[in-house]
Amino acid sequence: MCGIIGYRGTGKGPAIVIQGLKKLEYRGYDSWGIAVKSKDRIKVRKETGQIGAAKGLDATGDGSTAIGHTRWATHGNVSRENAHPHMSTDNKIAVVHNGIIDNYQELKTRLANYKFVSQTDTEVIPLLIKENMDKGHDFTTAVRLALNDLDGTFAIVAMHEDYDQMICAKKGSPLVIGVGDNEFFVASDSPAFVEHTRDAIILKDNDMAVIRDNIGIMNYVTGEDVQRDISRIDYSVEDAGKGDYEHFMLKEIHEQPDVVNRTIQGRISKKRTLLPEVDIDMKKVKRIVMVGCGTAYYACLVGEYMIESISGIRVETEYASEFRYRKPLVDRDTLVIAVTQSGETADTLAAIQEAKRKKAKTLSVVNVVGSSIARESDQVVYTRAGPEIGVASTKAFTSQLCVLYLLANMFAGKDPGKIASVGKLIGKILKDEKRIMEIADQYHLKNNFLYLGRGINFPIALEGALKLKEISYIHAEGQSAAEMKHGPIALIDNQMPCVFIAPKDSTYSKIVGNIEEVKARGGSVIAIATQGDEQMKKLADDVIFVPKEADEMLQPLLTVIPLQIIAYYIANYRNCEIDKPRNLAKSVTVE
Repeated sequence: MCGIIGYRGTGKGPAIVIQGLKKLEYRGYDSWGIAVKSKDRIKVRKETGQIGAAKGLDATGDGSTAIGHTRWATHGNVSRENAHPHMSTDNKIAVVHNGIIDNYQELKTRLANYKFVSQTDTEVIPLLIKENMDKGHDFTTAVRLALNDLDGTFAIVAMHEDYDQMICAKKGSPLVIGVGDNEFFVASDSPAFVEHTRDAIILKDNDMAVIRDNIGIMNYVTGEDVQRDISRIDYSVEDAGKGDYEHFMLKEIHEQPDVVNRTIQGRISKKRTLLPEVDIDMKKVKRIVMVGCGTAYYACLVGEYMIESISGIRVETEYASEFRYRKPLVDRDTLVIAVTQSGETADTLAAIQEAKRKKAKTLSVVNVVGSSIARESDQVVYTRAGPEIGVASTKAFTSQLCVLYLLANMFAGKDPGKIASVGKLIGKILKDEKRIMEIADQYHLKNNFLYLGRGINFPIALEGALKLKEISYIHAEGQSAAEMKHGPIALIDNQMPCVFIAPKDSTYSKIVGNIEEVKARGGSVIAIATQGDEQMKKLADDVIFVPKEADEMLQPLLTVIPLQIIAYYIANYRNCEIDKPRNLAKSVTVE
């Protein structure tokens, strides 16, 4: 998803907006722009490419009100004309926008008297505002009327050169206001301003905020004033920075021992799970449906194994993106669990809304406090992973697995105590990083990989393949090892490394057979195996060991760590943009 930052304050607008845009670079983008109100006129600069490569960033001068945007191309190609901010035809109104305006073609027809200069859906917004002002409305009213003409999802920030204010609004796309000392910030994500203030107002759908020397918020549909509380951002500037690490992803991989401990802290006592935020009578739940997208979907697949194995409750896992389009059979006896890092994923939000429409109980596992999915769900468990900046998810995934394991034990009334040692065990794997780096170096020029696992580690194979292709652009497939002989075995040769997740578990003898099939066909094998497994040392070309102390249901929390490290170092050796992989966004808020 694109990045938004707006500022109104004491005249440092350009520098703060540029700084904020750089903090949002992890979201990915191919063009950027800023608009600054200075001496009662708006100056605009728009560029393609990366901000860091641009020269003369102070060319827009000083200004107490400024807005900026980083864009991934959707409607229209990568060009200065299509970059944000977009302007009205008289150049008095500037708008930045995240999301998709579904009815923009109809609106362009209605606005045919105005000259369009871009191919975007966003450009209709400043022109709608101008149309309303041409009819005699003031800026605030004109913006409100324009918002009611828009179908789709959006987060919008607008300013006018004749009005000493900044206006923002949202529907289905995240937007948060930072409240500082005589200054205000508007952003799509709080890392854009957290070094200036940790006091924030999280806007809800249909909120429109008018920011002058204070903040007034209304529901733009009804026109009624609303109150939104100021909350405290629970992480620091250091948490949102890279520290001494080369990339956010590497930092976040190394944070996982602490993240796991933080996720379970205070949630285990006297051999039972303590999740007071969850109040569900499981006797009335006949089945559970889990939904997620991308890495979160793979967490759901692991959770399915955990819940069914530990509690005996029937679980089905579905892509959130498909859930509402197939007329899902859910009802009052169904618990729908949504898993998401951002809490803003459009498909997952729509799945929760569909489940509620059909009277199902809803529970979300979310990292971002106060996010749309957290608010929409009946109940929410926060993963406490802290800000995850790297686009490729790592620590958010392991924290999700921790919560799902706790839920499985709570549903069953069983002791979750074995999870208490997982953070320490992950730390042991990280100490073997140099060995994993050497393996990554050995294979980094290969162009195809096959990841194979069985049982609860089958979804880890999927996740490992996803990590590799996300950040290294290498073609990688994840498969059930049992399915290899039903087609993928045709791909095996000496140019197709096979990564087997092969700990000593109930499927071990079967996966050994699968490895032998690969070796018989000249394939090379990288195995993730249990410490002390001498048989695997003889079978595989390269072995990465994980501690043997974890039981089978907790193994995914360990086996995924080497796969994250392999992906990171292969991408690093290939000189890829690890934190900002091409074409990807951290939070996918459009369908």
